[in-house]
This record gives sequence, structure tokens and C-alpha cells, in this order.
Amino acid sequence: MVGLAIRLGYLQLYRGEELALRALAQRMRPQTIDAQRGRILDRNYKTLAISMGADAVYALPESIRDVEGTARQLAPYLSLSEAELVRLLSSDKTSVWLARGLTVETSQAIRSLGLPGIRIVQRPQRYYPQGSLAAHVVGIAGADNQGLEGIEYFYDKILAGVPGQQATERDAAQRSIPGGQTRFVPPQPGHDVVLTIDTVLQYIAETRIQEAVISSNSERGLVLVMNPKTGEILANAIYPTFDPNYYQEVSVDRRRNVAITDQYEPGSTFKFVTAAAALDLGITDYNRIFESGSAWEVGGGRVRNLDGRAFGRITFREALERSDNITFAKLSLEMGPERFYQYIRGFGFGQRLGVDFPGETAGTVLSPSRTGQTLQWANTGFGQGIAVTPLQLLSAISAVANGGTLMKPHFVKEIRDAHGKLVQKVEAEVLGTPISPQTAAAVSELLRSVVVNGNGNRADIQGYAVAGKTGTAEVPGVGGYTDDIIASFVGFAPVDDPALAMLVVLYKPKVESAYGGVLAAPVFREIMEESLEYLGVKRRQEGRPRSTQAVVPNVLNLTKQEAQARLAQAGLFWTMEGEGTLVTNQTPSPGVRVPAQTTVHLYFDRGDLEEVAVPSVTGLSMLDASAALTAAGLRIKVVGSGVAVNQLPAAGTVVPKGSTVEVEFEL
Repeated sequence: MVGLAIRLGYLQLYRGEELALRALAQRMRPQTIDAQRGRILDRNYKTLAISMGADAVYALPESIRDVEGTARQLAPYLSLSEAELVRLLSSDKTSVWLARGLTVETSQAIRSLGLPGIRIVQRPQRYYPQGSLAAHVVGIAGADNQGLEGIEYFYDKILAGVPGQQATERDAAQRSIPGGQTRFVPPQPGHDVVLTIDTVLQYIAETRIQEAVISSNSERGLVLVMNPKTGEILANAIYPTFDPNYYQEVSVDRRRNVAITDQYEPGSTFKFVTAAAALDLGITDYNRIFESGSAWEVGGGRVRNLDGRAFGRITFREALERSDNITFAKLSLEMGPERFYQYIRGFGFGQRLGVDFPGETAGTVLSPSRTGQTLQWANTGFGQGIAVTPLQLLSAISAVANGGTLMKPHFVKEIRDAHGKLVQKVEAEVLGTPISPQTAAAVSELLRSVVVNGNGNRADIQGYAVAGKTGTAEVPGVGGYTDDIIASFVGFAPVDDPALAMLVVLYKPKVESAYGGVLAAPVFREIMEESLEYLGVKRRQEGRPRSTQAVVPNVLNLTKQEAQARLAQAGLFWTMEGEGTLVTNQTPSPGVRVPAQTTVHLYFDRGDLEEVAVPSVTGLSMLDASAALTAAGLRIKVVGSGVAVNQLPAAGTVVPKGSTVEVEFEL
């Protein structure tokens, strides 16, 4: 009795408080209360991602006596087998989640079963009201309220908020104890993230790139739009796309934002960087003469022009207009690796720009420290042997548009709390000044000339002066370059006061004449024109030539019919040489002022006049119609969306191979 009394006193007096707290902890059953995840909005506060309440079901294994029977009754309502449910319900954990995002009908059915140890609570579920719009930017969030990709992942800590907790005293059977304690810590909602993306511009870009990918039978297409003065990314469109509400149905590769994460050889679009460096160093001017044949032996290898074209004596301006590889290879070696490398790095290549997005790639730039790289540096001059991201290339040309100042690209405009109060405003940030304002103005003028007089003419817009550069880059493979190409166009407008800079890329198109000036430039024109009109940028009236003279129009890369129409409109005659489908050269050159009714000589690429019958595509989807026409050697022009209901020319019509068939689609 004395021993028991001493033991009782020890437990009651010395350890009483400790044991009382332990007993209370056993009775208190804490439950985490998820915080409301912040919204993702576009720059005009249109909702792109929001959290909504949805029922979820969880189990308390300690309270389940008949595990097999419970699993058998639950299985018809959940996407889990009886065996999986038995494993979960037999867990030694206090609680296990069985399913989230239940429909109202499923939730009611499970409640009606009245199963011991099975609980239903409401948890926030991520919802994307705009569907696939800007999906590659917004990204996805998982079932546990955590960001997994895109902005959802990069700004997860800001969006997630702070979870709360509720604890109630319960007995061993998990029943609430009458009069027991209840503790409640409210959750703190996450902040809203406001993007620089404009959903109107995003929609325009997504619609046009989808049409372009389908009509050119490309593997993938990309459009990136930026404000060159601030670095704000206004649109980031990729096709094929996906719906983040059903992200599990597509592969990770399909969800990747290749504008940030992937690198590629830019080809001739990189020539504006070489031009900027050479002009800034004073190595060349507009009128310096270069000799350009069909090939140039250098460094134990050979540099050649696309399709083996030879331009002969050509000015620096004409070399950029015609995209002459040999001239830019010579300029690269004349500058020397060390000096050229500094300009390349100054424009942001070979390094991460620090964009607020996960997975940014640095790209690959040749180091000037090693010897025996003459051929590699010659190739770098015209964009071969260097790897860049689409974001880097657009940022670089935006620096030209911005008077030589490189801005840090960013996706987020501001952050606001759950009540709409401004928490943080993202300010424009300067990364550097790779070239002088004078050089930037000179390069802008040259890029304008590429559009007016060179192979970028399909990008020009009446009333909006466009400056830009085409690119037709070979895709490297094992042991050399493959037959695949990447067609692109990068530029800005209006040239005198740039409002937008844009890059259009089509990966591995499968059509004839798959050049950047033929495929990507028209997409650039359509998106840029619609976007500038939406932004309220006024068109400028262009002066007309005097009636006694005519300005030779730019008909490079146009078909015979298109070239003839432009020349006739200008009051000029023409002759044609060659059997191809596209104009590869013209004399006099574009932009030259000549007497009215002068004859312009047109030269066409090598080709054949093979004729094919137009197949019927009525009733087919866009992808199937594109595949059928491509297989026949024809191109498609998409009108509308849905299923093909009409086509022109009609099925069975015999047309030259490479012709375009206009197909009307309806939902």
C-alpha cells in the first residue's frame, strides 16, 4: 500500500501535467484545412486559374472493422480496384486519402452507404476556366494543392497560402466527445498572380499557329510576343496544346513550354546579331561589297548558300536582304572569335536570362578559347552551330527594337492579395546594352529593308512598317544535318516606334518550299496586324510613287500568279526564266525606281511541272485533311474549324503539284 501510494503520488503530482497533455493529444484528432490557392489572372484580370470547392473522401483505418466489405462497397464509385482499396484501408496511418474531386452524385452515393471510418470533406480543386488558352504558361497544380508545372510551380509559395488546422476531442471510435475541446487555426489564402499575358493576343496567336501547323504539316509550332521596351511577354502560344483540366491525358513532352526549355539552331534569323556586331565594330557599312559564290572553302570545310545559290558581287545590305550565308561567315571571321563572342553574350545567348519560369535553358555558344575552330565560327556567323532558345532570340531582337537595350523577360506583372490589394509590382529590368543606339537604328533600317526588298516580303503590313529576318535552318542529327528544317521569322513593328516584337517558328514542316519567308512570315503578318489593331496602334499612310515612274515591288518567294499580279499593279511587264514555282531572283532588284512599263526579269527555282489530282477531303478533320493533301503534294489553307464541308479546287481537279487547296471547316 505504501509503495502504491508513492507510485500514485509520483504519477499524479510529479508527472501529472505531462500525462494529462499526452492523454489530451491522444483524444485530439487534428485535421489539416487547405488554404484557398490564389488565382492566376491575365494582365486585364481575366481568370486563367482558380480554386473551387470539391468533395474528397478519406478513410480512418483504425475505425474500419470489415476492410474487405468496405472495399467492395466503395470500389464501384472510385477509380480504385478492390485490392487497392484493401491495401489503403489496412494502412497503419491515422488517415488515408481515397479520392479527390468527386462529382456531386458520387459524393452523395458514398454518404448514403454510411460506412464506418469513411469520411467526406470539401477540399479546393484547381480549375482552368479558359481551357487550353495559355496552358503552357499557366501550367498545372496537383491534387494536394501544389504547383507542378509552369507559373503554378514557379510561384507555388505565393499561390499556395498557409494551411489551417482544426482539432476536436474524439473517443477511440472517432466519435466527438460532448463538451470536448476544439481548436481551430484558420488557413491564410494565397496571393493572386497577375500575368503579363494578354488573353486576346494569346488567342490570336494560338489560332494562327494552329492553322499554320496544320496547313504546313509541321511537327510543332510556336509564337512568342513581347513588349520590347519592358520585356513583358504578351503571348506564348504552342501547338499542339493541351487542356490543364485534363493534363493527365497528355504526355509531359506535350506540356513542356519549348519557348523556354528547348534550344535549337536559329539559322538565318541569327544574322541580325552578326550584322549588329559588325556594324557596331565599324567593320562594315550598308554598301560594302562582298563576293559570294555558291560555296566558300574555309577551315577545312565548305560554307554554301541555301540551294547552292550564288549572288556574285553583293552589298552588305543585299546580303542581309537575300540571306547570303557566305557574307556573314566572312564577317564572323573578320571580327574574330573573341570580339564576336562578347557581342553574342551581350545579347543574352549562352546564358539564362532569369525569366520567372521553371526549366529555362542557357543554350549553347562556342567558346573562343580553343584553336582549330575557323569553320565553326564561320558557321556561327549565319546561325549554324549555335543553339538558342526562342526566348533568347526574341529578347535579342527586342534589344534592337529598344535602341540597343536588352530587357529581362518576365511573365508576371504584379501580385495581389485575396482582397485585391497590390502586394508587389514587377518593374522592368535592364540586363545590358549590347550595342549603341546608333547601331540599333542602323540594324532596324536593314531589317526593314529585308521585308521591303528581301525575302521577308510576306511579313509586310500596309500601314505598319515591319522589320524582321527570315530563317530556314537545317536540323542537326547523328553524324550531320538531316533533311528536316525549322522555318521561322523574327521581327518587330512599327519600325519607328516598336509596340511588339514577335517570333514565329514552325518545326519540321512537310511541304514543298518550306522556307521561313514562305511559311513563317505570313503567320507573323497575320498575328502582328491583328495584334496592332487590337492595341489601337494607328496605321500610317505610305506615299505613292510619281505617276511617270514605278517602284519595282518585291516578288521574291512569290508564286508566278502572285508575282504577276504585283508587277501588273505597279504598271510593269515581266519575263520568266525557270520551271519552278517560286521566284528566287529578280532584276531590277526590289525597291529600285524605274520608268513605268519597264520589264522585270523573274527567275524561278528548279522544279517540275508535275500535275496531280486534288483528293476529296470533305468530312475529314483538320489533321486528316492536311495529311491527305500533303500526301498528294498539295498545301492546305484552313478556313474555320471543325469538319471539312467544302474545298476549292473541287475534288478531282488537276492542278500543279505544290498548289494550295482552300478547305472550309464547320463545327
